[in-house]
Amino acid sequence: MKRQRQRKCLGCGALFRADPRNVKHQRYCSAPACRQASKAASQRQWLSQPENQDYFRGAQNVVRVRRWREQHPGYWRRSGAREGCALQDDSCEQAVEMKEESPFLMDDALQEVLSAQPAVLIGLIAHLTDSALQEDIALSTRRLLQLGQDILSGRREHGDQAGHLP
Repeated sequence: MKRQRQRKCLGCGALFRADPRNVKHQRYCSAPACRQASKAASQRQWLSQPENQDYFRGAQNVVRVRRWREQHPGYWRRSGAREGCALQDDSCEQAVEMKEESPFLMDDALQEVLSAQPAVLIGLIAHLTDSALQEDIALSTRRLLQLGQDILSGRREHGDQAGHLP
């Protein structure tokens, strides 16, 4: 990647790095006074071109401006963005349901327990338990499920089960 040189600002004279998207054109730094000077220089350059010198003068332009002002009443009185106006609503907190017991998956076969889960989950459990037996994987799955449900419901009585997987 090519290293970008620093430039001297035409407004304040300080060294700055131009925005990479506008490196060919940027001659002023991002300081507010320099941005104003950049705009003034840009306007002077635009007005110096012969085709733009009468852009704001003459009967046609007076009519054009009056028509635009009628279509946009009070435009110059509007303030910028309204303060305190959120772009989106706050997200609502969702309570986790407290369940006393979770009979889910207690007596089901491994194929029924993990029918909707990808095979990688079974492989991960087999790897963690160092066993490819379906009974060991099913037992570990039940313990992990119970541990996860306990964590989500706020109970801590099964917090030590993670260290005792077969």
